[in-house]
Amino acid sequence: MDERSWYERAFRGDAAQLTVRALGMGTVLGFLLAFTNVYIGLKVGWGLGVALTACIASFSIWTSLVKLGVARSPMTILENNCMQSTASSAGYSTTPLVVSAFPAMLLLSVTEENPRGTQLRWYTVAAWVLCVAALGVLMAIPMKRTLINRERLKFPSGLAAAVLLQSLYSEGREALVKGRALFTSVGLAGLIPLLTALNVKRTFIAGHVERSSLLPGQSQVFDWMPRLSVSHLDSKTHVMVREAYPWSAWNVALDHSLVLVGAGAIIGLRTTLAMLGGGLLLVLIIGPMAMGMPWTNGAGQLVTAVTRPGAAWKEIGLWFGAPMMVAYGLVTFALQYRTIGRAFVGLGRARRDGEDDEILRIEVPMAWFAIGSAIAGVAVVLLGWFAFDIPVHYGALAVFVTYLLALVACRATGETDITPIGAMGKIVQLTFGAIMPESYAANLMNASITSGASLEAADLLTDLKSGYLLGAHPRRQFVAQFLGIFSGTLASVLCYFLLIPDATALTGSASSPPQFAAPAAQQWKAVAELFRYGIGNLHPFARTGIAIGLLAGSVLSVTEWAFPKDKKWIPSATGIGLGMLLPLFTSISFVLGALAAWVFHLVDRRQAERFTVPVASGVIAGESIVGVVVAALNNFLTSA
Repeated sequence: MDERSWYERAFRGDAAQLTVRALGMGTVLGFLLAFTNVYIGLKVGWGLGVALTACIASFSIWTSLVKLGVARSPMTILENNCMQSTASSAGYSTTPLVVSAFPAMLLLSVTEENPRGTQLRWYTVAAWVLCVAALGVLMAIPMKRTLINRERLKFPSGLAAAVLLQSLYSEGREALVKGRALFTSVGLAGLIPLLTALNVKRTFIAGHVERSSLLPGQSQVFDWMPRLSVSHLDSKTHVMVREAYPWSAWNVALDHSLVLVGAGAIIGLRTTLAMLGGGLLLVLIIGPMAMGMPWTNGAGQLVTAVTRPGAAWKEIGLWFGAPMMVAYGLVTFALQYRTIGRAFVGLGRARRDGEDDEILRIEVPMAWFAIGSAIAGVAVVLLGWFAFDIPVHYGALAVFVTYLLALVACRATGETDITPIGAMGKIVQLTFGAIMPESYAANLMNASITSGASLEAADLLTDLKSGYLLGAHPRRQFVAQFLGIFSGTLASVLCYFLLIPDATALTGSASSPPQFAAPAAQQWKAVAELFRYGIGNLHPFARTGIAIGLLAGSVLSVTEWAFPKDKKWIPSATGIGLGMLLPLFTSISFVLGALAAWVFHLVDRRQAERFTVPVASGVIAGESIVGVVVAALNNFLTSA
């Protein structure tokens, strides 16, 4: 249907939509689901959409409240549509910055004298997240009529949410079954961190108290295999020696956490097997080679590319995996040249086609865009100047570039359901790395404007697509989305500071791996470091890794573009790169989840389609939310 036909035949402007109960439910669910995305984002650098989970949870909760007599009437389908806009804005699109730019800033502040790093003030982080999110929501306003009303791009996730809502309201019993599966898995998964992470057991060692969990977080089930013999530099004698290490020293272990198993069930075998392949390549070939390559650095010190097996993923895997992912993202983005061209042509057409009709009464006014984006843009520029010493003219340039790149990102989302925020951020990082190579704050924070705002804009358009298909009032849905950024900012920042009190949560120690690998932050840090210190200060093997990673990522991207029908047989560059950026036990958990989902699908395809996503989402949500609470309790117990 064209705009006029949609307005006359599908629009349901008088139906209940933007109600207090819809906003309240979306705010609560989005607040909790933000904890999920921050937790799993710091674990594996992934962001999981929350709209479908929020729809199932909201429908199940409100139906139960009606049956119990607590609520007078069920929510309408359009109320739940507004609810999922608020929940998605809060639980998904406000979380990326606290798993990428801010932990990268923290990692770059770590020194030998200050191993804990310097954490930013909470109000600085909160203000930045809120302003960038507001900028993204407002930037989407002029794109909506072009991409959704006129060109009717698919926005597959928005389509899926609309179809799910329709099925929930036509098959209520089936919806309740899925809801029970979701909440049962939430409850069971929530027990895991209570057993494996909550430090309630006290042991007296050398006159002081050591706290530990009831059960270990990992099992060293692979140590029965023959040890890996590796040459390395002795730290005391500075002589190369040969030593045999157990597999657990290389992070080859079985993690007892289920959150990554649930994520693997959703992501699938192609990517997770590529992650395992990348991890094994690091452990079996790249890591041992790096340990056996001494080099005299600029300070006259004899060093190797890897100091110990457990650190291989962050000392050398980073320089192979991150360039591969960066090259893959940038080349894939460049190969979408038709999408990029259509984005700017469509924008010009939208500006010419601003006819005055009844539809303008329900669409978000362009005045909101002009005034709101001006306020948000100025706030971002001034905050960057005061908090991060970014010159005003460079901050203004970043906001201008963000609008152009957000337009491209939104079109890519509408056509492919993939928002290339990684590529968007890297373009800005490379730009400001060349302009201000000495300032890692400018490099990271300007890039975060683009990636954060692009994701928020694309998320709003995805939700507006759901509303368009259901006949919702776009202006009211915009308000629901905008209100979600406030609870999302609160939840994201609170979760970040609870999980990452200092840099040791990201760096680990000689005796234990880090709690959070933060691969997204490691990528951002690597790009900023290249410009800050220069490539000549890197170990030669790391420089080789950069070249190999860039080449491999580019080749895999071009191969996928040339043979789109055979993509499932082409190794995932994202998976291989992530496998090198993460401890191997993470990839093992991912593969176990993907294998379980695959076997379930083979045994009973219908039941697998019914329950895989609800159960996996429940596992992720349950363990993540309780995991954040456990982290807070552990901090309290440590200080008590």
